[in-house]
Amino acid sequence: MMTIQRAVSRTMIGGALVLGTLACTDKFLNVTNPNLIDAITVNPAATAGDLAATVQQNFATEFGATAMFESHFTGETYIIETSSSQNEFGKREVSVDNGTLAGRWSGLQLAASSGKILLDLALPNPTTNINLARGATYRAYSILYIALDFCSGTLSSGPQLTTVQLLDSAIFWFGKAVDVGTANGSADGLALARAALVGRARAKLQKGDKSGALADANAVPAGFTYNLTYTDDLANRGRLSNAYWRFTVDRGTVSVPPYYQTTDPRITFLLPSQHKFVAVDQAAGPFVVQQKFQTYASPIRLASKLEADYIVAEASTDATQQLTLINRQRVAAGQAVYAGATDAASVLYELFNQKALDFWIEGKRMGDWRRHPVAAANRVAVTGTPYWRTGFGSVGSQTCYPVPRTELDNNPNFKP
Repeated sequence: MMTIQRAVSRTMIGGALVLGTLACTDKFLNVTNPNLIDAITVNPAATAGDLAATVQQNFATEFGATAMFESHFTGETYIIETSSSQNEFGKREVSVDNGTLAGRWSGLQLAASSGKILLDLALPNPTTNINLARGATYRAYSILYIALDFCSGTLSSGPQLTTVQLLDSAIFWFGKAVDVGTANGSADGLALARAALVGRARAKLQKGDKSGALADANAVPAGFTYNLTYTDDLANRGRLSNAYWRFTVDRGTVSVPPYYQTTDPRITFLLPSQHKFVAVDQAAGPFVVQQKFQTYASPIRLASKLEADYIVAEASTDATQQLTLINRQRVAAGQAVYAGATDAASVLYELFNQKALDFWIEGKRMGDWRRHPVAAANRVAVTGTPYWRTGFGSVGSQTCYPVPRTELDNNPNFKP
């Protein structure tokens, strides 16, 4: 199996690059602020690697939290949290004033905008520069997740953009990454190009371009996997570690729902009798700990041939081809071959059921459910049914997040 894991330089991942100057007017006492960098001293060619690493880390940092809150929203996990604002995600009633919503928005916007800063630089060898391939890949994935999670969006304080417009932007930058990474030809360049191919196929499928999605997904080589890597740095866990494990150990809030507590080996967990972790809200119910990610340094899969296979099966609309993938994954997980109804709707439903198990809590479910609100609805709470926690009312009707108040109030170009 071809597995690519990409770590990033620690040089700049602790914060964003700030340009400016600061000097004391007293000629006898000149103090330099180490957090500010004079713009004229920055050499784009020399620092592009660090800038590209920062773009990647900005996305990796946010992606863990983005996937986790998607999992609450689509019922992949329960949130054992006293905070009503966080339970709004589980209830699918997220307010524009929700502070956690603002955090998810700003995290993705930071990753996208830092990518733009890099991509706007006049770097040498632009058709093969690995830093441009990296910046384009992660800018594209950031925009893709804005499109998948939010009902509409904006980029760089611009006007309101529809989901389709955001997907078009992601497709453009994925294309840049594919072209530059492929032309670069190194192992790193090709890995980025293939991760971008999977991302572009996913964006095209979400947009409804099935033929384009098929072409890209079929071009992904067998055995390919691209992981986001994380590290256990005690002083920087909020930025560098796996968010799922952090919210299991440091703040016990992520719990596996009863309907995911199966014997399928793709869903791994510990029952309360099997662990000593403590839920932040012990009155909420049993704290069932996920075991897909078991350390602060556990990687999260971002792109893979397996995802490409699911894209091909869905885009082909061929029930026979879909059944082939369904049975391949069922057998690999120790299940019997599919014995249910073989009409198109039933087969598609089972395809998404298997995909939900293969990519559980990896940030794939939101897009699937938005694209197919019936076929991909297995284990997603029905609007109007009681929320799993008593005293919190019923599940709402949202299928995506609203744009947060912080953007609505501070972006004069955003006019919903």
